[in-house]
Amino acid sequence: MSEIQDEFDPPFETVEPTQCRGPLLFNSPHSGRIYPPEFLQTSRLDLATLRRSEDSFVGELIEGVAARGFPIMRAHFPRCYVDVNREPYELDPRMFDGRLPSFANTRSMRVAGGLGTVARVVGDAQEIYDQRISVGEALRRIDGLYKPYHRMLRRVFMRLQRDFGAAILVDCHSMPSSTGGRDERPRADLVLGDRYGTSCVAVVAETVEECLRGFGYSVSRNKPYAGGFITEHYGNPTTGLHAIQLEINRALYMDERRYERSASFARLAGEFEVLAEQLAAVPIEELRPYRAAAE
Repeated sequence: MSEIQDEFDPPFETVEPTQCRGPLLFNSPHSGRIYPPEFLQTSRLDLATLRRSEDSFVGELIEGVAARGFPIMRAHFPRCYVDVNREPYELDPRMFDGRLPSFANTRSMRVAGGLGTVARVVGDAQEIYDQRISVGEALRRIDGLYKPYHRMLRRVFMRLQRDFGAAILVDCHSMPSSTGGRDERPRADLVLGDRYGTSCVAVVAETVEECLRGFGYSVSRNKPYAGGFITEHYGNPTTGLHAIQLEINRALYMDERRYERSASFARLAGEFEVLAEQLAAVPIEELRPYRAAAE
């Protein structure tokens, strides 16, 4: 284990069921809340402000899925330290001392917004650092955390595909209940992102939406979140790999001001277990690779 991984002990984990009952993997890449002391010292923001970018408690919300027979994966490092739901080298040259690698993507919309692989801002565009950080530090986080996380995620996902003939990745995130806009409409309870139908077959998104609506939740699809890097790059229905992003309104399960679980946390966690069972019940024939000629 590298030095940077020792800071988090461990930086991420997979929770494997005693017996795997279906081709299903739940992932929480943004719920990590271990902040290295050195990082806190270099930040101009206090811990409470940094935590605004967390998908607080999502890693715990999905925990019961493992007891039902399906693996989960979750990060322990925070997304404002390194964000695994980005390309590996989406980096803002204004942030760093030194020359970025020639292959770095410095012009993406996410970089422009300050939300690259190593973020420049959190919350409502508040700058994290009061000075530039070294390119070497950014590459250390990518090599020591980002790449191992994706190696493990890919390994578990591909194992499920090998064992069952197909696999579904449910990438779990949370969203603030409000952006703070004066004329803002109420946000949906949950937002499903399937990259406008390209990251999974229709039956996956339909099963998730039907299940969540059955619990009484309001559900939106692809607006305002269509799915990030993980959904886009792990979902490939023609090969039997399906990915869907799930954004959860934080008001459903936590006190957003105090960063505490609310009384409804246990109910929502139980509903995720039911969702897992319903996804696992999708006939495997509908998930396996298909050829264009068969369309």
